[in-house]
Amino acid sequence: MRPRPPIDGRGIFSGTGLVITALAATVVALLVPLWSYADRQGPASASVLSAQTVTTPYGPLSAQDRDFVAKVRLAGLWELPAGELALRKGTTPAVRTAGRHLVDGHTSLDAHARTVATQLGVALSNEPNEQQKQWLAALNAAEGQDFDRRFAGILRLAHGRVFSLVAQVRAGTQNSLVRDLADNANATVLDHIKVLEATGYVDFAALAEELAASPSPVPAPPEVDPSAAVPVTPSPGGTSSPPPATSGP
Repeated sequence: MRPRPPIDGRGIFSGTGLVITALAATVVALLVPLWSYADRQGPASASVLSAQTVTTPYGPLSAQDRDFVAKVRLAGLWELPAGELALRKGTTPAVRTAGRHLVDGHTSLDAHARTVATQLGVALSNEPNEQQKQWLAALNAAEGQDFDRRFAGILRLAHGRVFSLVAQVRAGTQNSLVRDLADNANATVLDHIKVLEATGYVDFAALAEELAASPSPVPAPPEVDPSAAVPVTPSPGGTSSPPPATSGP
């Protein structure tokens, strides 16, 4: 009996069919992850992003960026008056020097923050928040070395909290104006930290405990259009001729 000739492959078992099947499987394997990713990154994520970040000529402006500009302004609204108090009431040259640095630093930094806020359309406050008002009231009521200790302790704590925020914003912002403001704020805050520590009145153990504790949220004061923000400047004649003193901590 003559052997039967081999049967040509047909359907998916033929050579051509196997190649087509393999190619189809490959295409499916590549497309499925993309479809899944599209499902996860759909319109909901895009809407969240657009609600928190807006486009500006200087780069994207995030909610954190806007909050930072507003907080730089808030810092000057109470720290400059605190510096003026130190110039009038400080009992040592070091405390008065720290006061002068606060006045000069926040006069300049506030002008920068208001300029950035105007360019980016960020609303600003014209008064300190409730916590800051309480700190100013405590400094107004204190006298002598009690004032020196309160001044150094309160201001060093506030600057320590701000310092970490500045670093976080500077590391992550995509906005060139916010980067410039963060650079300025970083240099100013570090300078203030150094002169406050130079007073000799900073209790570092208590400071560490305060910084480790999570501060409770403080209601923010009403905000105004940046064009209505009143400049933070020294009081006329309020910082001249500080009283002489030679006593130390």
